[in-house]
Amino acid sequence: MARFFFLAFLFSAISFAGQGRTEQPLLEMLLHHRLDALSSGAAPQVLGAPLGAAKLIPAFYQERGYRLAWEDPADVQDLIVIAGRSYERGLAPGDYHLPLVLELLRQARDAPTPEPERQVELDLLLTDSLARLASHAYFGKVDPVDLDGDWNFRRRFDGQEPVHALNQLLGRGELEERFADLIQPPQFYRRLQQALADYRALAAAGGWPRVPEGPTLEFGDQGERPALLRERLRVSGDLGSEPVADPALFDAQLEAGVKAFQERHGLAPDGKVGPRTLAALNQPVSARIRQIRVNMERARWVQRDLPDDFLLVDIAGFRASLVRSGKEVWHSRAQVGRPYRETPVFRADLTYLELNPTWTVPPTVLEEDILPQVRKDPDYLSHRNMRVLDARGVSLDPSAIDWSAVSDRNFPYLLRQDPGPKNALGRIKFMFPNPHSVYLHDTPSKSLFERPQRAFSSGCIRIEKPLALAELLLDDPQWDRARIAREIGTGRTSILTLDRPLPVLLLYWTAEVGDDGRVYFREDLYQRDTRLLQALNAPPRAPAEHRMQAQAKMQAQRIEFLP
Repeated sequence: MARFFFLAFLFSAISFAGQGRTEQPLLEMLLHHRLDALSSGAAPQVLGAPLGAAKLIPAFYQERGYRLAWEDPADVQDLIVIAGRSYERGLAPGDYHLPLVLELLRQARDAPTPEPERQVELDLLLTDSLARLASHAYFGKVDPVDLDGDWNFRRRFDGQEPVHALNQLLGRGELEERFADLIQPPQFYRRLQQALADYRALAAAGGWPRVPEGPTLEFGDQGERPALLRERLRVSGDLGSEPVADPALFDAQLEAGVKAFQERHGLAPDGKVGPRTLAALNQPVSARIRQIRVNMERARWVQRDLPDDFLLVDIAGFRASLVRSGKEVWHSRAQVGRPYRETPVFRADLTYLELNPTWTVPPTVLEEDILPQVRKDPDYLSHRNMRVLDARGVSLDPSAIDWSAVSDRNFPYLLRQDPGPKNALGRIKFMFPNPHSVYLHDTPSKSLFERPQRAFSSGCIRIEKPLALAELLLDDPQWDRARIAREIGTGRTSILTLDRPLPVLLLYWTAEVGDDGRVYFREDLYQRDTRLLQALNAPPRAPAEHRMQAQAKMQAQRIEFLP
């Protein structure tokens, strides 16, 4: 950090001292000419460096009458500091033209007279750097639409025009402070940023030791492996540093430390080090750093689209929570889609509840789950209170159907499960209309909530505490939990509409920091981290035309610095 600050001060003070000797009309003419050339180019770049803000830059300079933007050495100094500190956000300083900018400043320092063309090029690079920094810190570096075509969260710049906001940052001094005021990330992001710093400090100190392979470690064991386990847990903060009589003994303190570690990593907290716990223990610090960086990027994607009240589903964390006025008022363990039937990430509005729902079997479940069972067991449907309906809704006799001759592609009927204790949706479902036909619901499979890994559904979200959620959502004294339970007891299907829609956010977090300050890591259930990490580490690039069209379609209200 000190190195960036020193270079910024040294180079900017010298190079910009000579700018005043260049006639302003000449600079404006050269800038205008260069912007015209950039606008007509297929891949706008300056000195070989692609410009990420190529659409914004011409409007930015037009608003300021084509005057160069970086006339104040302090602004240049601050920009280089901001670019250097992007590392603290899990980003790469090199993405913001930093090496090229420093080289141009060095050349300006050594040149006997300023070169107007170089002054213009440097100004353009500095502007693109600031725009790119603001965009990445505000919205994220990677466009989520590139990785997930279902993405439909909005990315809005708080009602300001990006060009105007960029001009407001410059020419008034204290750029670093103004930039910080512009970004203002929420608390959950700041916690991840602190976790990144902490884990990088652990890595710099040598990380944690590896626990050798071997049989399951448990209470009473003794030897080198328990001693290494103790040190491993001490380094990661899962075990206190109090002295013990025998560090090589797997005692009650070490067992408690193992349980704390297991709770942080989504493992069954049995206090024993079996294969899954050992694999998690032996993940290097560098892997956890990458995991934090990936989830900081996910946080940037949504941090500008969080309403005061919303229902959140953390898919990888197997958890659902209701947030009111920014505070969690309800949470529940959840079951989500199996890896081959992923629960999608998207946003929708919850509008109504359905008590005693029926369940119409979707095509995928029909083909992969139901039909194979019916072919083996003719009584499969009746045992599950399921009916076969024709196009008019008339019930048919299942024994009259040749099940060996039908599939999901030539099945002219509907399979519908009537309300009841065996219904796959349980006694209540929470509807937020969406193209994925995904919703929250109760489930008869209560025992599965006790599993640490809860990917059991066909894509919908099963929740453990549906009645408590229903009572909170209805927020009506006439519909307390007892009244809801009585209505369910009638067996009648009924609809309860909410007074106002509630946003539902289905998100995917493999690392987060809890209110207790501890970092919680989760298994990458759907193998999404690797692709995101690759995109995060890749050089920034301008979007292809098809990406721009997809963004316009999926995010009509989106305004951002960079495409």
